[in-house]
Amino acid sequence: MTLNLSRRTLIALAGFTALSCASASTAIAQEKKTIALVQINQQALFFNQMNQGAQKAADAAGVKLVIFNSNNEPTAQNSAVETYIQEKVSGLAVVAIDVNGLMPAVKQAADAGIPVVAIDAILPEGPQKAQIGVDNAKAGADMGKFFLDYVKANMGGKAKIGVVGALNSYIQNVRQEGFEKTIKGADGVVIAGVVDGQNVQDNALAAAENLITGNPDLTAIYATGEPALMGAIAAVQSQGKQGTIKVFGWDLTAEAIAGIDAGFVAAVIQQDPSAMGAAAVNALQKVAAGQTVEKNIAVPVTIVTKANVDPYRAVFK
Repeated sequence: MTLNLSRRTLIALAGFTALSCASASTAIAQEKKTIALVQINQQALFFNQMNQGAQKAADAAGVKLVIFNSNNEPTAQNSAVETYIQEKVSGLAVVAIDVNGLMPAVKQAADAGIPVVAIDAILPEGPQKAQIGVDNAKAGADMGKFFLDYVKANMGGKAKIGVVGALNSYIQNVRQEGFEKTIKGADGVVIAGVVDGQNVQDNALAAAENLITGNPDLTAIYATGEPALMGAIAAVQSQGKQGTIKVFGWDLTAEAIAGIDAGFVAAVIQQDPSAMGAAAVNALQKVAAGQTVEKNIAVPVTIVTKANVDPYRAVFK
């Protein structure tokens, strides 16, 4: 009788344990948080690397990450944020196209108790918990100083430079302004003007070709982002200007490294988009846990030239 009771007891305990484990697993699944990353596009390698960094950090933290591709449409970003508010995500990371136009949605999220952090593009003063990225104005100015030194050392002290920008991108306008303010008025330097690549590689290629065609004496190009740089590189090659035009820009790619090796890409500002994505997820996790985060989370940049490009080759095969 004692033996039978023990068996029944063991069976009951086993059933209770299984039920407890199942309940615990259900509770953990229900508690798993969701963070939403609202992107600009998924054409640029920069944004894809940011996504990868965010995903890696989310996996490490045990949270779900959902990524929305806005395809360069500001209205799509606003709609995405509103949808995620309705879905009651635990946090939002935004890479704004229109920094002013996105603010009503950011405020709506904050009013709903959903913390928001901004990556790269700088949002106006508001309820967002943190701004993650680089000092784009300073980096643009640093590239301007590098350019002036390069012209003096390698181009006989004279240059005619055009800019391939993205006038629909606030952050790239900041980079353009920082660069132009630094070189404006420098002896021997003429600014040919600005063409708009609209943050799309094919458009940037067409714009850069027009810039080169309209300025036969052009000797340098400054590109404010990856699509602009890719377009400028392709335009220089299609026009056969590798021997006369030097390219300066933002965000490495395999093509940019090939241009550095060929000698016509002089310097590229390299950010760490993966670190930006990870920093966004980590910041949102801290806020959700009741911790405070720095209002500005800085991610450093490097000006990459032929002298220091080697460590990046494995990343951009």
